[in-house]
Amino acid sequence: MSQASTPDVHELMAEAAAWRLMGLLMERPRPGWNEELDTLAREVVDPSLRAAVEAARGASEGTYLGLLGPGGFISPREVAYRPKEDPGKILADLAGFYEAFAFAPQAEDPIDHIAVEAGFVAYLRMKEAYALARGDEEAAETTAESLNHFLDSHLGAFVESFVRSLEPSGVPYLIATAHAILRKVKEPVNQEPEASAP
Repeated sequence: MSQASTPDVHELMAEAAAWRLMGLLMERPRPGWNEELDTLAREVVDPSLRAAVEAARGASEGTYLGLLGPGGFISPREVAYRPKEDPGKILADLAGFYEAFAFAPQAEDPIDHIAVEAGFVAYLRMKEAYALARGDEEAAETTAESLNHFLDSHLGAFVESFVRSLEPSGVPYLIATAHAILRKVKEPVNQEPEASAP
């Protein structure tokens, strides 16, 4: 990773907070959930995410479960959007990513749930920030490359379909969060600076 393309540690931590916030917004509302959202929202500059947190006030567990729960109308799981692929293979690949980076989600959701995958992206951004803070550019670069691969092969493979499924739901905070995830997935993780014209 060249010095010019190396993201700032603070930038990476802000990205990690944004991704963790998006993951949390996609989890089931539970006691303490709003307080966690408020804490993370203070670390995020994206106005659409802050608006999603405000819209989530008063969100109910029943509405969430009716929509995204196990018997809900919309699946938040990657395997549901990749019907032509072997679900076991998708889950095994996810488990391999998580194991390679010692990620042990504490969520109640399956490993291919959009909330868990967003949480993993947050975790990788934190690992990248930590590597840079230690001066270990090789570890930071490896983490960024793995993150790009993860976004391409997992979140990027289903988030657009998930957004389309969720839009008719009429639940503003979930729709805003899904759109934020889609925007983030489409952004390159680390951009190389363009060479200036001679």
